[in-house]
Amino acid sequence: MKKSLLVIPVFFILSVALAQIPTPDAYRKAQSELAAKNYWEAIPLFKQFIDPKEYGNLANYAAFHLAEAALGANQPGQAIEALEPVVNGNWAKSDEARYLLAVAYFQNQQNIEALQLIKKIKDDKLMVMAENATYEHLKQVSSSFMIANLSEFKDNRGYGQALKRLLESQSILSATERAAYYELQGKSNERSNVVKDQVLDIVVILPFTNSARTSLTSISQNDFIYELYQGLEYGVEQLQLSGVQVNMLTFDSKRDVSHLQKLLNDPAISKADIIVGPIYPEESDVVSSFAETAKIPFVHPLSNLGERFEELNYSYLFRPSVSSIADGIVASLKNQNWGKEVAIGYSSSSRDEMLAKMLQDKLGSAGFRLVKFEQVTSRNSSEFLQDLGIRSGEGVMSVDQIILLSDDPSIAQPVFSLMESITASIPTLVMDSWLGFNFANYEMLEFPNFYFIGNNTLNFYGDPMKKFRNKFYDKYLILPSINSALGVELITWISSNMSDSKGFDLRRNLDQNAFQTGKLTWGFNFQGVHNNQYVPVFKLEAGELKPLD
Repeated sequence: MKKSLLVIPVFFILSVALAQIPTPDAYRKAQSELAAKNYWEAIPLFKQFIDPKEYGNLANYAAFHLAEAALGANQPGQAIEALEPVVNGNWAKSDEARYLLAVAYFQNQQNIEALQLIKKIKDDKLMVMAENATYEHLKQVSSSFMIANLSEFKDNRGYGQALKRLLESQSILSATERAAYYELQGKSNERSNVVKDQVLDIVVILPFTNSARTSLTSISQNDFIYELYQGLEYGVEQLQLSGVQVNMLTFDSKRDVSHLQKLLNDPAISKADIIVGPIYPEESDVVSSFAETAKIPFVHPLSNLGERFEELNYSYLFRPSVSSIADGIVASLKNQNWGKEVAIGYSSSSRDEMLAKMLQDKLGSAGFRLVKFEQVTSRNSSEFLQDLGIRSGEGVMSVDQIILLSDDPSIAQPVFSLMESITASIPTLVMDSWLGFNFANYEMLEFPNFYFIGNNTLNFYGDPMKKFRNKFYDKYLILPSINSALGVELITWISSNMSDSKGFDLRRNLDQNAFQTGKLTWGFNFQGVHNNQYVPVFKLEAGELKPLD
């Protein structure tokens, strides 16, 4: 949309031919003052000639020029007063009068009146000018006003461009804003009408570089972003070797929201069947908003924080949400009947704090009693347990089960050491990340009292995992990390639910099964939700993980 300054075109003044001859001298004087931009001098001179009973058709032109002078003097109210009586009259310049009155309405904050009047303009050149004026005046108004009136004024291109500009300036869009933006792009039915090819197109967006790490070559092979990407890449290669037509395009978000927003204009992204990543909250919010607008599924590969995704249509967590984890823990405790007294220790991470609070509410509703609810650190984690009676010598336990919410090895190590040294038997639920800590040998404990909360837990002892581990090592000469394994499993999960045979409607295919067996993990349940709600609690039995009954 052309951005023009809102000045009254000179041709309006020069093109007006008067029917009466001779023209009154005072009228000529008024015209001269207007041409010289002496607006305040011109206004009273034109006012002498706006009575149609006395001056006939000349009154229409006098009102028109009076409005021009009033707008030049920043007096839109006077312009409106002059033009409203003549705007619908049957005279040669009625369309020009409508345009001028619409500008006056805009300047007087009467946006609805201006937009309704513009719809009556018939001249194509004047309509272009009116659309430019619409854009200039509405590009700063609230998006709520624009969206509320979109259906009535969407044929005004200036209106659409102004709303599009407003929405593109926002990093997060509401559902209503997304729908409006999508409508403005003219893509409401585009994806559903396009014949889909047989290729599964995956777009990966990850923060490979950032302000501190500006080169791709500086990424450590131990970096979790690199590990995840390596798994995604390996998974795609295995699909291709098995004959699946799949293509993966990768983009660097640079952990820069401005860069990411520009990146999303790439046509390749808008043609994707699914988007994986990015990682960090501010980035994932941008891509989630884009995905909802473009109607392309977006999957966050690692986070548990995404309760808001349940209110959306195209945004998913690959892992369980905090709510699903809490539900899984409560269900397991109810089934075990270890008792009603519970202690919860949690780290300072956002997920653990949120999960602890949710467990506090859900356990209370399920009839459990919290005897201790405390944030734990590497310094106080042993004291947390000792205060519950878990200490050397005789002591009275004040709790039936303990829940420790942390992925931090510096918290886990003193906890494990204490449990090992006093041969404690109290059931202790920890996150499944504790299975990967190299200081913890659970098979050496006298009592198998550790239980592991599922979080897309890997099936370490299954044959597919053993084969994957060997093939991955043959290719990269290193054993796969947990992040690499999750990357492979994510690709497998995508291809199981989006294919030429099943179709590319992810939501429909997920809803068809309550449970899907994983290849490297224990499985998934996305039925009716946007996260993996399959959250078993595992026990170690004869050195192997098994879900609790």
